[in-house]
Amino acid sequence: MTDHSFSFYWSVFFGLIIARYFLLVGSIYILFYSVLGKKFNIETSKAISSPFNKSIRQDVELSLVSGLIFAFCAGVIMSSYDLGITLFYRDPLQYGLWYLIGSFWIVLVLQDTYFYFIHRLFHRPKLFKWFHRGHHRSVEPTPWTSFAFDPPEAVIQALFLVVIVFIIPLHYITFIAILMTMTLWSIVNHLGFQLFADSPGHNFLSRWLIGAKHHLIHHKQYNIHYGLYFTFWDKLLGTQDINYDK
Repeated sequence: MTDHSFSFYWSVFFGLIIARYFLLVGSIYILFYSVLGKKFNIETSKAISSPFNKSIRQDVELSLVSGLIFAFCAGVIMSSYDLGITLFYRDPLQYGLWYLIGSFWIVLVLQDTYFYFIHRLFHRPKLFKWFHRGHHRSVEPTPWTSFAFDPPEAVIQALFLVVIVFIIPLHYITFIAILMTMTLWSIVNHLGFQLFADSPGHNFLSRWLIGAKHHLIHHKQYNIHYGLYFTFWDKLLGTQDINYDK
């Protein structure tokens, strides 16, 4: 693999992150808020008549800034990899197939734990206006809100992935799978409406996994539902809506 400068990595990853944001988020927004809007009973008249209203425009602006920060951290990771100081490995069988799969879930659990506690901390009044207010300008979130973070929050969120590659051996495919899961999960969580109707199977999954309905409650009430992937910490620490599973 050819080594590149940090500025090269930063600019390339910024381009990739922004392209991903507009292509993926834009496509999902059009699909659910326009093409399938009536099927899901979404109030879309305002969104369709003004696709880039003030709330969405603010989300896009914050997402561009977040993209710069995420790209910077990606540059740090890649430059560190070039120096041979990360724990990335190339041979998928170096630690065994079970570790290859298990490390994916280990990182998700660790990231969910990290996110829960920093997210809850950001909601403390003295920190909220500096770290998290920008994300909550969208009381009714849309997919555009999925990566709209105030710069300090974007830095702290990105630090998790920067640090993790120095402490846990990860195959690059596992790392890419984690990034893809994080991206898609964030977009789905910010759809702004419940994707699937209540059913026994859906209710079972929603007890353990966070989805659009769970996170929408957080955007409306602020002081509950802080998790990222799993409902475990919300349930354990009493920040789950008592009526959510009923």
